[in-house]
Amino acid sequence: MYHASLHRQVNALVQQANLDIAGADNLFYTRFIANAPVIHALFQELYSQHPQAKAAFDQLLHLLLRAYLERPPILRQTDEAKAKSDFWFLSNDITGMSLYVDRFCGKLETLSGKLDYFQNLGVNLLHLMPLFESPAGESDGGYAVSDFRKVDGRFGKLADLRALRQKMGETGMYLMIDIVLNHTSNRHAWAEKARKGDKYYQDYYYFFEDREVPDQFDRAMPDIFPESAPGNFTYVPECQRWAMTVFHQYQWDLNYTNPRVLAEMLDTIFFYANIGVDILRIDAPAFIWKQAGTTCQNLPQAHRILRLIKQCVAVSAPGMALLGEAIVAPEEIMKYFGTGPYEARECDFAYNATQMALQWDALATGDTRVMLHEQPGIARKPFGTSWITYTRCHDDIGLGYSDSAIRQAGFNPYAHRKFLKDYYSGQEQNSPARGALFSVNPKTQDARISGSLAALCGLEKALEAKDDAAVDLAIRKILLMQAHSFFLGGIPMLFYGDELGYTNDYSYLDDPGKSYDNRWMHRPVFDWRKNRKSGTPGTVEARVFSATRRLIQIRRQLPVVADQNNTAWLYPHNIHVAGFLRSGDGRQLFCLFNYSGTAAYLTWYAIRALGPSSDRLFDHWSGLYHTLGADHEFLILAPYAFCLLEPQ
Repeated sequence: MYHASLHRQVNALVQQANLDIAGADNLFYTRFIANAPVIHALFQELYSQHPQAKAAFDQLLHLLLRAYLERPPILRQTDEAKAKSDFWFLSNDITGMSLYVDRFCGKLETLSGKLDYFQNLGVNLLHLMPLFESPAGESDGGYAVSDFRKVDGRFGKLADLRALRQKMGETGMYLMIDIVLNHTSNRHAWAEKARKGDKYYQDYYYFFEDREVPDQFDRAMPDIFPESAPGNFTYVPECQRWAMTVFHQYQWDLNYTNPRVLAEMLDTIFFYANIGVDILRIDAPAFIWKQAGTTCQNLPQAHRILRLIKQCVAVSAPGMALLGEAIVAPEEIMKYFGTGPYEARECDFAYNATQMALQWDALATGDTRVMLHEQPGIARKPFGTSWITYTRCHDDIGLGYSDSAIRQAGFNPYAHRKFLKDYYSGQEQNSPARGALFSVNPKTQDARISGSLAALCGLEKALEAKDDAAVDLAIRKILLMQAHSFFLGGIPMLFYGDELGYTNDYSYLDDPGKSYDNRWMHRPVFDWRKNRKSGTPGTVEARVFSATRRLIQIRRQLPVVADQNNTAWLYPHNIHVAGFLRSGDGRQLFCLFNYSGTAAYLTWYAIRALGPSSDRLFDHWSGLYHTLGADHEFLILAPYAFCLLEPQ
């Protein structure tokens, strides 16, 4: 809807800045005019009743202009190039890796010299885990930020990050980093001023004089870390106030009912954008709006903030995509892509966390029915958005998929989840896995799972037992899990070490700042002597590395696996086999995965029913050709085998 006074306000701003709106700055001006009414409407929905709403909105418009003016010319050119490719991030050409810089190689400067490692593997997107300053011993892995503009000394300096980004750009690599919107460290400058009694900065957080309001919140809010950080409020004796601390006591929640907080954090978002970040991972967006009497998760206002951020980024840094790290149920996660008039206009990416957990479910049980039941919900993702697909990340593995999916598969939800927890924590008698339970709730017995991909697939126990057959089986499981996430749709994100078969790293137990958190067992310290074994044929490292590299190469050669919402799941003719068809531009790819420890027989009708374009099928993984058989004949998949069949 046209907004005349807003149009005049934008025109006045760009004239004051002497922009060439008919020439070099025309695209920015067009975006600014086009998006300003939506930005204004979203801002009003959030802050119309705030006494400083008008001044805060004026500040927001100035911020958008300044962010554009500060955007380096090379990034403006990149913005235009990405716009021409039409959803650049849907490409099958992108493969990512997530890593901790210090545990991977020490410093950002050293990482600049390791780019050939990623190029050799085929990775061209790096997700660098939190880089900005956080207090030693109370950092939550870097998610308790004390300075959003200062690289933590453990990694180097901001100049090193800029230099790394420049070198990555020269080699065609993309960069992803985190922004922690929900909270700051209690050692952030804002928090320090609030602690000393500064009311201006106390309003940046949720501060209360007594327990009355906190108790109202607590009645409906769950504990995020019931073992290590029970409760949602922490007493601050210096100012005799209670601060909201949903995650840890040293992480103070930001108060987005204050528009100054939004402006501060949006300014930080543009700071990162103008470093050259291609994908910005927004940590814990489900928590950013709080309201007493609710769980304070997934509230409508949180979505409005994300939509507002997205429209602002679309104006001043349109080449940067947004990832919402919302690890929630499928029906909730879809909302982070946007709904109604904002469909595909909120977050560009979300983690396909449900699919990740479902693959672990299938690997433990050998049964794919729970996985298949959840696919219709996952398939509702709107076109123009995409998933981050993965088998492991820095975090734990949750089991938050629906009870109805478990019941539909014929299992009891409580007993089923108990089996999975016992299986992956090694308590189940015949389990080859070696992991641990994380964040056990003593009341409900809910828990999540820690452990590396290789350890959970049985490689750690197999190596200790020097059992070659068990090692082979574990490697088959690793590759099955990776192949499934690679070809399903979205950007595959490896977690560092998984490409080499790293097992659990127990050194975290010797570090008081980490020993309370067993997720550090799957966040290894890299041993570069071990990594060199990736070039020695026959070693575990070489077998896993070379196979992972080959999966990346195959994916890159098949445009049909770009995320065009072009996935159709096969009917479950065999409950041990998960299969789907990727199709488009006259090409088809049938992807089949046997989650059983025995050979699986799949009727050829399962493929024929989806209309293969030819009876001759080439398996890109094995290099073998198959002839489509009759309905009473079978494709035989070896234990934990998979195939990628393309009609020829």
